[in-house]
Amino acid sequence: MSNQIITNVLIKMKNKTIYRCAWLATCLMLFTVLKTVAQTDPHFTQNYTYPMYINPALTGTGDGDYRASAIYRTQWGSISNPYRTMGISFDARTNKNIALGVNLLNQAAGDGGFNYLNAYGSVAYSGVKFGNENNHRIVLAMQAGIINRRVDQSKFKWGEQWNPITGYNASNPTTETFATTSATTLDIGAGALYFDATPDKKTNAFGGFSVFHINRPKDPIISTQSAELNTIPMRYVIHGGLSFNLMERTSIVPHVLYMHQGTASETMIGTYVQVNVNPETDLMVGAYYRVKDAFAPFVGFDWRNFIVGLSYDANTSKLGAMTRNANSFELSLTYVKRSGTRSIFDFVRCARL
Repeated sequence: MSNQIITNVLIKMKNKTIYRCAWLATCLMLFTVLKTVAQTDPHFTQNYTYPMYINPALTGTGDGDYRASAIYRTQWGSISNPYRTMGISFDARTNKNIALGVNLLNQAAGDGGFNYLNAYGSVAYSGVKFGNENNHRIVLAMQAGIINRRVDQSKFKWGEQWNPITGYNASNPTTETFATTSATTLDIGAGALYFDATPDKKTNAFGGFSVFHINRPKDPIISTQSAELNTIPMRYVIHGGLSFNLMERTSIVPHVLYMHQGTASETMIGTYVQVNVNPETDLMVGAYYRVKDAFAPFVGFDWRNFIVGLSYDANTSKLGAMTRNANSFELSLTYVKRSGTRSIFDFVRCARL
């Protein structure tokens, strides 16, 4: 969700009755925004826990035979039934420079009657190698799947149904219409990743670029009259970082991510420290800052192939000063099937923010 857009709405809502409506109206943001600007896809704080959503070239980057991940995000906690976004993914490497993966994501807008579901399959090729001993690697990947959106109009509360004196009346007529209340469309994305796999090096770099909605999929729920308004805009992601290996099993990983879609964009800056506390356990502590939006502390641990991460977004925009419980909570769980030594992707694997 774009907090800047929601802020502009709430500033205009002075009446307490209408203010309560504003909480529910935020659930319609994805639709109303399309009429004036552009839609934004859901986002996560712990991006690398759900890697193929930010770059399909991260398919197969776990440090084991395969990796299964789940992530859960809740926001707008003061609403009785707030926004909830859940994702699961599975990816594995093969012995032929090919990695395969699948990921599912579902976002429910609580009382707003909106549901967003996508399902993708990813294929990555990791055979591009160069430099001394082929330690510099490039991964190229494609992703294809479906996007499904559903709305329940019976749960909507429109501005035309509110009266400053009498309040909300569901029987008041509204001019808002939808071409359909459910739509499924094909979606295609692609990405590339570079990383320095030089072993025993003090600093390893990684970075990637990805594009989603390359085929410009249509969203007929919004409009059938304007090709521009009912086309989902492409989402661009640039991400990267450095792994400073201070000593064996102790590293500091600063990283950045920039995402742009339509007229919306976000910039994230973060870092975390990973420390090996015993032969079976790594501890991760860090934080990130989403520019002009939120600050999020993070803590996690890696124990016997299980990785757990917890983060909490504390809003720093005008929205946070106006409201309570507008923050977000995120929990992730990953299982990595490790059969030997950790891979060259180890520093990518643990970038949880």
